[in-house]
Amino acid sequence: MPFVTSTRIPRKLDPAEIRVLGSLLEKEQTNPETVPLTVNALIAAANQKTNREPVMSLTETQVVEALERLRQEVLVWRSEGARTERWQQSVVRRWGLDRAGKAVITLLLLRGPQTPGELRSRSERLHPFGSLEEVEEVLRRLAAEDEPLVLELPRRPGHKEVRWTHLVGETVEEPAGEPEEISGVSPPARSGLASRVEELEETVARLVADLEELKKQLGV
Repeated sequence: MPFVTSTRIPRKLDPAEIRVLGSLLEKEQTNPETVPLTVNALIAAANQKTNREPVMSLTETQVVEALERLRQEVLVWRSEGARTERWQQSVVRRWGLDRAGKAVITLLLLRGPQTPGELRSRSERLHPFGSLEEVEEVLRRLAAEDEPLVLELPRRPGHKEVRWTHLVGETVEEPAGEPEEISGVSPPARSGLASRVEELEETVARLVADLEELKKQLGV
């Protein structure tokens, strides 16, 4: 599928830029008290093991360079005057996203193509949707705009639901396959466990970022 530039998305973003942008959007919704994010906090967010497909291992150099490229495209901005460099997204205003649209775009940036059902089940901490129809309505609206941000993909053989993808740039997909069953753990329990693991990862990431910032201030 050829990429079409627009005033919203001036060029095709690469995977590192997409992950950085998605991470900034996510933390603004799940941990607003940490925003703007330090580079260290953003590295931890980008490389999370949960809610990321695929899992990445971006270096500080890769994250900083991605931020600079995004800044040049006016998709992020750097907080001035802070002792430590901090960053925040600016696409919500530029793309005209409401809370529901922001949640959907965030998930698509972080996890690639997904079905409306997957988007609904994964959006609880970002924006809880009351029904599957609400998710589909948001997707159709984002796809029908003059400069669409999402696209409905062809149905895959053997699958009932269609998937949607973002139009921000390249998506990296992992090989398709059926989700593994974890013996003795029901789907709701796995969902709750994954949510708890995510919260713990975020807490550790914030503590690490705070420690690194303190070290810089003390010159350690």
